[in-house]
Amino acid sequence: MTESTSPAPARETLRIALVGHVDHGKSTIVGRLLNDTGSLTIGKVEAVEAMCKRRGMPFEWSFVTDALSAERDQALTIDSSHIVYRATRRDYVLIDAPGHHEFLKNMITGAAGCDAAVVVIDAAEGVREQSRKHAYLLYLLGVDEVIVAVNKMDQVDFDQRRFGEIESLFGDYLKEIGITPMCFIPMVARTGDNIASRGKRMAWYRGPVLAEAMDRLARPKRPIDLPLRLPVQDVYKFDGSRVIAGRIESGRIGVGDAIVFSPSNKTGTVRSIEAWNAPETITEAKAGSSVGFTIEEQFFIERGDIVSHETDLPSETNEFRARLFWLGKEPLRVGKQLLLKSNTAQTPAYVCAIEHVIDTEDLSVHEAEAVERNGLAEIVLRTQSMLALDPYRVNAATGRFMLVDKFAVVGGVTSIEGFADERAMLMDRPGGRFVVEHRVTAEARAARAGHRGAVFWLTGLSAAGKSTIAIEAENRLFHLGFQVYVLDGDNIRRGLAADLGFSHEDRTENIRRAGEVAALFAEAGFIVISAFISPYREDRAAARAAAGEGSFHEVYVKASIETCEKRDPKGLYRRARAGEIGDFTGITAPYEEPEHSELVIDTERLTPEEAVEAFVDYCRKAVSVERGRSETGG
Repeated sequence: MTESTSPAPARETLRIALVGHVDHGKSTIVGRLLNDTGSLTIGKVEAVEAMCKRRGMPFEWSFVTDALSAERDQALTIDSSHIVYRATRRDYVLIDAPGHHEFLKNMITGAAGCDAAVVVIDAAEGVREQSRKHAYLLYLLGVDEVIVAVNKMDQVDFDQRRFGEIESLFGDYLKEIGITPMCFIPMVARTGDNIASRGKRMAWYRGPVLAEAMDRLARPKRPIDLPLRLPVQDVYKFDGSRVIAGRIESGRIGVGDAIVFSPSNKTGTVRSIEAWNAPETITEAKAGSSVGFTIEEQFFIERGDIVSHETDLPSETNEFRARLFWLGKEPLRVGKQLLLKSNTAQTPAYVCAIEHVIDTEDLSVHEAEAVERNGLAEIVLRTQSMLALDPYRVNAATGRFMLVDKFAVVGGVTSIEGFADERAMLMDRPGGRFVVEHRVTAEARAARAGHRGAVFWLTGLSAAGKSTIAIEAENRLFHLGFQVYVLDGDNIRRGLAADLGFSHEDRTENIRRAGEVAALFAEAGFIVISAFISPYREDRAAARAAAGEGSFHEVYVKASIETCEKRDPKGLYRRARAGEIGDFTGITAPYEEPEHSELVIDTERLTPEEAVEAFVDYCRKAVSVERGRSETGG
């Protein structure tokens, strides 16, 4: 009988960012470390030697890792390089982050999510502004396992006193910002001194070389040990099931788990974990996995919701304090509106206050009316929608955010402890928001009116005929004795949405408000005819969820873009083609055609009279009290 063997345990992986001022030798350290530990692929050094010879320049270890020709030509790192290094104890992902001040955004991207960092300082140049700024950014990003490499010791004649000066100065700075460095290592990266083996020219140094120090770094914090946080990316329909998809940022999820979707506060029970072509049924998924799962309940779930267990929930708020790193070309001022992105969620946000600006040179704080480019500050942000979040130090995955202005990333923020958790105020329970228990039932309203309430959502391109159908249908239904009202862009934007513009985010919010109002009208027993372009399926799905599946009817008023342009009663298409109107649906912005509408009215094929007749006939049948009784068994 052969003895069965179990698979080898997965090796531990540590992500280490190398940061520091430009030209202090980060890329050279990585190249030399890989070479001296035998980690380079065969022929790599020879290829670099040949390339340097062709260009008539001395051999550069940094070229081992610099992947872009622009970096070789200018001898600086632009993008963050990710290099896998397999040591005896564990695996490493070395992230060589750019040091030039123009590429601070790339440095932040490289260092975000790292477990530790090596801060590189040129022994001759000493501690520079970028050295301090990068160290402070590591603190903001939650990276507190730090090794300091004092490179190019040959340029100061291997002077122990010079090394001691840098160790004292920069060590004090790190401790002031809350980082206790593991060690300071004097080295010469070009010749390999104290990289993987001890340099004889610095016999006065008794500490570990870089490779040894890396192996002494603490085991990384495991996301699986943190509470479940799964941002919803999308919801798919397969074989009658609604599969919720997303990446597990922390914790684990299993079949039978009681879960909460925040900030909507809807609860459910996990029915299954879905996987494509899996050899066996999966009952649990862990942090780092992209998964799909189904729940026992059926309700509308939005992209951006955070899935957690009922026993360990994120906080909910629309106002919080944050540490900011500003990258925008223009100074940031109070009142500035931006788009805040968190995992798969995004919402408009504006700056309520700039509490203080931080000077990275001496860590002093001072009041300011603006945050300049590459500046650090603590601010207060207020968002249009509720956010589900954690303090960054508690869970980085749900505590860091990106700020966007006109499609450009202009800043990063991390949430600070101490913001108010408003979940209790949002829950439908005593002490929070109360559900009104109406004593007049839907059946009683229907009996009084002679019909049921419903939302008929007309969607289609501008000039497809939505308003024409809606207004004439309202008139006919009213004179037939129905309680009916038309909601359209004009009467919604005149008051309820008067504060909104025409950006993608504002249009989404406009449709959300219209959907909620339409749902209330329908609940009161009205026939609501909503005439909105509403170009995105996701927005229309939200309106359907607000009204409820049985009360919502999507009506696709169909006409080609060519036909709509020929009609163009308001001259909007002409102005859009001339560039006078931006983000115009069908011209410079997309329209997502309905996939499963309850009714399609083709206004290219039907006359206006026939289109109205078809719609009115459908409405009368859909709201019939008799039809309602047959559906409920009454």
